[in-house]
Amino acid sequence: MFTTRPELVGTRGMVASTHWLASSAGMAVLEDGGNAFDAAVAAGFVLQVAEPHLNGPAGQVPALFATASNRTPRVLCGQGVAPAAATPEYYADLGLDLIPGSGLLSATVPGAWDAWLLLLRDHGTKRLRDVLSYAISYAWNGVPVVPTMTQTIDSVAELFAVHWPSSARLWLPAGETPAPGSLHRNPTLARTWQRLLGEAEQAQGREAQIDAARRAWSHGFVAETIGAFCETAYRDDSGAAHAGLLTAADLASWEATYEDAVITEFDDCTLVKCGPWTQGPVLAQQLRLLEGFRDELSYVDGVPTAATIHLATECAKLAFADREAWYGDTGEVDLDLLLSADYAAQRRKLVGDTACAELRPGGPAPVLPKILAETLGGQPAMGPHGEPVVNRAGTTRGDTVHIDVVDADGNMVSATPSGGWLQSSPTIPELGFCLDSRAQMFWLEQGLPNSLAPGKRPRITLSPSMTLRGGEPTLAFGTPGGDQQDQWQLCFLLAHKIAEMNLQQAIDAPAWHSTAFPSSFYPRPWTERGLVVESRVGEPVLAQLADRGHDIVVAGPWELGRLSAVSRDPASGILRAAANARGMQGYAVGR
Repeated sequence: MFTTRPELVGTRGMVASTHWLASSAGMAVLEDGGNAFDAAVAAGFVLQVAEPHLNGPAGQVPALFATASNRTPRVLCGQGVAPAAATPEYYADLGLDLIPGSGLLSATVPGAWDAWLLLLRDHGTKRLRDVLSYAISYAWNGVPVVPTMTQTIDSVAELFAVHWPSSARLWLPAGETPAPGSLHRNPTLARTWQRLLGEAEQAQGREAQIDAARRAWSHGFVAETIGAFCETAYRDDSGAAHAGLLTAADLASWEATYEDAVITEFDDCTLVKCGPWTQGPVLAQQLRLLEGFRDELSYVDGVPTAATIHLATECAKLAFADREAWYGDTGEVDLDLLLSADYAAQRRKLVGDTACAELRPGGPAPVLPKILAETLGGQPAMGPHGEPVVNRAGTTRGDTVHIDVVDADGNMVSATPSGGWLQSSPTIPELGFCLDSRAQMFWLEQGLPNSLAPGKRPRITLSPSMTLRGGEPTLAFGTPGGDQQDQWQLCFLLAHKIAEMNLQQAIDAPAWHSTAFPSSFYPRPWTERGLVVESRVGEPVLAQLADRGHDIVVAGPWELGRLSAVSRDPASGILRAAANARGMQGYAVGR
């Protein structure tokens, strides 16, 4: 089977991420005696500098992790909540029926800093300075600009120049978009991190210093600066200028937490996901639905058959329809029902031989947002990349990064940081970063699981994954890609499990995704029978899918997904890792 790179094999430690600098920093921490948690935190901060168009210091990070002493995975919740002033009535008074996808109105409480530090304090071994020094160095000295960063900045250059001058000063030095391969520096961000370290190190002891750094962010100068910045109005996707709603009090009232993971048993593996405040359980729903089609799923010479893609796509539509009707930051999501074999058997009967054009949630009395019928009909879906994009009008839906780490002791982390993209909102000039825009994922219509409310988390697309075998964590994986994350992860799992490909082969295998359900991002587009497929599946497979009624968009041969993965064999202790070659920047390292 074709593969772009070897699957890495070793026993010391493995780090895989969406950027080589982050993977290398994580491995350097492992080589220096750190564990998987130290390495993940160091890599996470480097990604904020190396891929600032995909995540940032004021973004969020959901993660799954298992420790060497506790093999039951847990969830790190680094998704902040809606501000206290973020009520549906406030947006209605502005004449809005959707929360804009950029600007200050869509900011939630920043979650990444507190979440990374909580993980470091409780499960790492290194000091904050030890893991943050890599990112500070890159912010001071510069990181090589990747082509997608140049494309993103160029897409919003006019918006920056006309409406967001602080962003123009940082991201358009001398009035020009940074060229690919050039070094871009962010000394203001470096100074922010150094000031946080300075305040932290007035305390004595590793854990006390980490907690002091958390307070310096949420109760100190960072929170005060953010609150003051949000009092000024800036242009957003609505076409008007609006001030933000975040206050220093909002930051002071929130902190990252741990939660139980959603653990679903299958015949050949146990899947671990975050709860339904993310879209994570849709991967379990897709797998449960596909259990009944096991004999019809196959690969030929490493390529999925048309039947495999069709069945996976139709099952994805059903699972994502349930996401729209049921998922949200509420205690009323009945996952026992949605993930049950009996429910899947009922839903499986809806899968036919041709592509369905309807959004068909199940369960008792499902409710979909009324606005769907008004805003989505006839709107084009995402382009061939299947990932949120940026246009010249300032619609800035950004994307995401991913990190997986495993060490020799069996500590394992899968994290999907995102938000705080350089294009999501104006750069805060005193801090060197901008706020996130996750509140756009709420519905303003009330009575829905994902309806906006102060202090509530938006239902996010970020979706790290882990699998167990015999109760032992064996695989951590994930990808950026908005709504596509749990579809591309399904492609990976099918290649890995059905075609018995190794990690690298499974990542390299042709991928696909459906666009036949509403996007989580403003302005919520979809295509009724939309199906995006990498051209490497071949003309016969594409023709068969078209014959089944799918509205095919043929992507380039290497366009869909940015997966990475690490694994550990509990019996032998052998570690493995792989990363995506698409985009030419994801790498795995280890020994």
